[in-house]
Amino acid sequence: MTLELVLLLVAGFATGFINAVAGGGSALTIPLLTLMSDANIANGTNRVPVLFANLAGIAAYQRGDSVPWSRISVLIPPVLAGAGLGAWIATLIPPDGMQRVFAVVLLLVAVSAVVNTKQWLEEAPSRLGPVGRTVAFFFIGFYGGFVQIGVGILLLTALVLGSGFSMLRGNGAKVVIIAAYSLITLPFYFWAGHVNLWLGVILAFGFSSGAYLAARLAVHKGSAWARWVLVVAAVGAAIRMMFW
Repeated sequence: MTLELVLLLVAGFATGFINAVAGGGSALTIPLLTLMSDANIANGTNRVPVLFANLAGIAAYQRGDSVPWSRISVLIPPVLAGAGLGAWIATLIPPDGMQRVFAVVLLLVAVSAVVNTKQWLEEAPSRLGPVGRTVAFFFIGFYGGFVQIGVGILLLTALVLGSGFSMLRGNGAKVVIIAAYSLITLPFYFWAGHVNLWLGVILAFGFSSGAYLAARLAVHKGSAWARWVLVVAAVGAAIRMMFW
């Protein structure tokens, strides 16, 4: 096994773990994939392990009865619409400037997770009305389809602070939504020739094992510790985006 493969497996495990309870883990794998290919192929290839990792996350959260299926149904359509549009545009335009804008957003998310402790841990009424929710999740889907990095953090923020989910059930909803839009976006990247399937499959092993372990820990240990993973992931992803 070459050093590159070892790095991919280790980075994949760490990324899957971070993504299952927070987000921003792709900030670890995208730079590594870029070194092995180019930015466009890295952006497309990364979505293969993302899909498998979130499927593994669904299995783990479902075992702990932490997937709020009934509440997710109204959120998926705008996310899918945005993700499809974002993926299509990403195959035409090199992703660049949007990441710096979202770096600021990620830092604000980290601050919110530290300051608003109660909101991240307990269920609450939705703060977004139907229109606001549709718009918010459409643009999050668009960003996820376009660049992916940090979308888990943005999605978790919208689920917890905007829609009233607890951190645990928000993560359960998040893995379902990301898996769903990954099924929509991957064909765009395959069609454009932006997927290295070999690298994607290797990463998928690491992603899936890390995601399953993290989800099981979240179910059994609660979500308080996951909030701090979110803070670290948000700050790390923001710094990576600023110096992309």
